Amino acid sequence: MSADTSQAQSPSKYDRLIAAAQAVPPAPTIVVHPCDESSLRGAVDSAQAGIIRPLLVGPERKIRDTAGRHGLDIAGFELVDVAHSDEAAAKAVELIHAGRGELLMKGSLHTDELMRAVTAKAGGLRTDRRISHVFVMDVPAYAETIFVTDAAINIFPDLDAKRDIIQNAINLYVEAGFGKSPRVAILSAVETVTSKIPSTIEAAALCKMADRGQITGGILDGPLAFDNAIDVEAARIKVIKSEVAGRAQILVVPDLEAGNMLAKNLAYFAKADGAGIVLGARVPVVLTSRADSARARMASCAVAALYAHARRRRAPTIAA
Repeated sequence: MSADTSQAQSPSKYDRLIAAAQAVPPAPTIVVHPCDESSLRGAVDSAQAGIIRPLLVGPERKIRDTAGRHGLDIAGFELVDVAHSDEAAAKAVELIHAGRGELLMKGSLHTDELMRAVTAKAGGLRTDRRISHVFVMDVPAYAETIFVTDAAINIFPDLDAKRDIIQNAINLYVEAGFGKSPRVAILSAVETVTSKIPSTIEAAALCKMADRGQITGGILDGPLAFDNAIDVEAARIKVIKSEVAGRAQILVVPDLEAGNMLAKNLAYFAKADGAGIVLGARVPVVLTSRADSARARMASCAVAALYAHARRRRAPTIAA
């Protein structure tokens, strides 16, 4: 997600992320129904950068026509011909079960079409973890790469869902190489707990869940308002003494509406890029938008590829 595709390509958080992904083997990636220029170009660019190894699933004639019209070289890619987008989503999930890919990448089909196949009770890619979405955002005015979750999948998550949303984001942060023990701010409208605002009570409960080992790997604080989550001076004025306040790396929103508005505000007012990835399924899902810049698309692939690489390296230990 990006509001400004003409942004100067100076060294940035995303450039470092892409370079890190280029240093590991390209991830076998099932690209689902890439039948428009932006989705097909995202796969081609990421493949040329050495980040993914695409297998294209969709109507062959449409994909080849799109490639021809826009000068995209797909000669070296395997292509599985299916009739339409629903069949492409189902086939992509089959290919993951068959071990053909470590990532799924959304093409020009609707998100709900792809996620319906991913979350199907029979033959889908569910795990015991709740599926959730993370925006990995490069905000020029903020020193940290910032995660916003969940702004695309869970509409009104309950406490148990929020536990999984937070754990998914922490695992991504650590395993994709952003750092250790990320600082997690659980957002609300205020930084005090009040029965008048239920999200403040859930934030406090989530922090206690972390104290009891129900959420691991991160440092949690909440409730925090947005200003005192990301601005040290705002936290100082409110006399909030916390490892997280003013320096958050993961922002956990109360619901999808809040998350969607926050992410789009960062994109359009702060000129941020947002790489999108879905977690909690058997493989990470690269979820891009037609409005994404080329760099944001590549960054989405880079995050997912680094996460898949970390999981691949852990696989023998898990099996043992």
